[in-house]
Amino acid sequence: MKHLAIVPGDGIGKEVIDVGLKVLDAVSEVSSFDYDGELFDIGSDRYLTTGELLTQEDIDSLRKKDAIYFGAIGDPRVKPGILEQGVLLKMRAVFDQYINLRPVTSWFPFVPLKREVPFDIHFLRENTEDFYMGAGGTFNGSKKDAHVKVKREMYELEMELRTKSSNNDDFAFEIGLLSRKGITRFAEYAFNYAKAKGHKKVTLVDKANVCTHIYGMQREIFEAKAKEHGMGLDYMFVDAMAMAMIVRPETFGTVAVPNLFGDILTDLGSQLQGGLGMGGSGNINPKGVSMFEPIHGSAPDIAGQKKANPVAAILAGEMMLKNIGYPKEGEMLRKAVRYCLDNQLTTADLGGKLNTDAVGEAVCKFILGQKK
Repeated sequence: MKHLAIVPGDGIGKEVIDVGLKVLDAVSEVSSFDYDGELFDIGSDRYLTTGELLTQEDIDSLRKKDAIYFGAIGDPRVKPGILEQGVLLKMRAVFDQYINLRPVTSWFPFVPLKREVPFDIHFLRENTEDFYMGAGGTFNGSKKDAHVKVKREMYELEMELRTKSSNNDDFAFEIGLLSRKGITRFAEYAFNYAKAKGHKKVTLVDKANVCTHIYGMQREIFEAKAKEHGMGLDYMFVDAMAMAMIVRPETFGTVAVPNLFGDILTDLGSQLQGGLGMGGSGNINPKGVSMFEPIHGSAPDIAGQKKANPVAAILAGEMMLKNIGYPKEGEMLRKAVRYCLDNQLTTADLGGKLNTDAVGEAVCKFILGQKK
């Protein structure tokens, strides 16, 4: 029996996670997989009612679970950044989910590229450092310093930024931080992952020609790890990588990328495979609780209309099953998705005529048909 935390969140997150749970129920009927799910009311409704984001009580309960199944966060009634930083980014930091795994797969016939070539890119995004640290602030030319405080599982960091300006203009800043320990464990995971997938090298994406300090140290550590593992290491600047993903996506296997660039490139990757509704994501702590989610947002413009594509949430469920020890059951979900795509059992964003629930029913029907 696996113990799952269910966090539907906001908007279409509630709809697609509801479908995802029905799919998990179907899997449990035809396999040895069994689970209980505890529902967590974390999102905009609670925040607007109580002012609570992610409480210590939430954290203590979530930490006891085998995995977290997450929907989406974001609401037009709440100022951008409050929910994202106070819930999603905080979860990743508190549970030290330092790897974000986002596969980019050629789900034909929905790949928009002219050249029909299969690809399977495994993006490993560092998930707790870089420019998503929350290490930023504002100051005025008349103010002489700014205080920055960062807390992570590995360290707590406090900095004072001394300022001197020739005028009283307003300034804003964000600091990108990488630690040697953070990069080392990221690189170790990347090379082990590539080896497990049968890839002979890791492609490291950065902007070391401009951000020389943080990405210079990152390159140094990745080079040492490549030698240690006896594997290849390629470098790509992030702008060149964006172009290469369009022109030659089939040439990439395991791709390691820092947090900010990873967020951008994997959204580009989602369009290569058919849109945001086609991508699952895993926030991984190899030694702790991990969280799995669709890569799309809460989409308030279509929330409650049953238009949302649930495939991303289902594929997130696939990743979750594989992570908690049920690889065959995870593959069952993937085959069910492939069956639906091949038979036009899709939502309108993929040219189909089904609503959110009907796609889920088609996936469940396929899975239940596997019962021996």
